[in-house]
Amino acid sequence: MNRARPTEPPVWFADAAEINPFQLLLDLHDQAVARTPGTGLDDVLTELALSAAVVSWWTRWQPSVIHTALRAGADLTDIAKATGLDAIDFLRRWWRWADVQTRLDIGGRPSVDPIEVRAIERRLGLGVVR
Repeated sequence: MNRARPTEPPVWFADAAEINPFQLLLDLHDQAVARTPGTGLDDVLTELALSAAVVSWWTRWQPSVIHTALRAGADLTDIAKATGLDAIDFLRRWWRWADVQTRLDIGGRPSVDPIEVRAIERRLGLGVVR
């Protein structure tokens, strides 16, 4: 991911997924704003490809932002309201992410400290039923 922008708007997911995620958001905005009733097939496919790539990226990125919010002191209600998700839904995403990050070794240390994850779970009163 994060190659230079293609010269032609992408009509396939694989091409859109190569674009920098923040540029994807801008491109999707521009594509949606430019849509008219007479929009052609390539324009519609471009919007689909861009939106699918945004969803794919966000699905991977959202749990780390949830973790940041939890570290900052957000509670379950705060995050549920911010994400529009039920607590169990965002917790499942966060737990999956945290499980990987606590096992990911970077220079002899985990990407995310397991003690920090357990402290967040205790603060939230989670009897950790995953």
